[in-house]
Amino acid sequence: MADNIAPKRALPISDVLKLMIARGGASATHNAQRIYIAWNEASGAGESTIRRYYRDGRLIITLNSSVVRSSLLFQKDTLIKKINAIVSQDSLFIGDGAQAVKELVLK
Repeated sequence: MADNIAPKRALPISDVLKLMIARGGASATHNAQRIYIAWNEASGAGESTIRRYYRDGRLIITLNSSVVRSSLLFQKDTLIKKINAIVSQDSLFIGDGAQAVKELVLK
């Protein structure tokens, strides 16, 4: 009987957490939170951010300062690259390796 038991492979805790989140159906919400954290880190405008919305590769940010918005508009492409770089290195982000943020809208 012992011959029928397949050996188990140990998994890193980050892989176990990803599986639990994905199977629980919370991966979209979880990924959005990871992207919001990356936005704060990449832009430095976390304190000026009023609302955040992420869906299907589109990140919409509402800011409380037109001055901050104007300065960030010139950096949109750089911000998208920074956010994607941060998210790609995040061991808890559940993705297929593709670009997480494809479009950034600043309001």
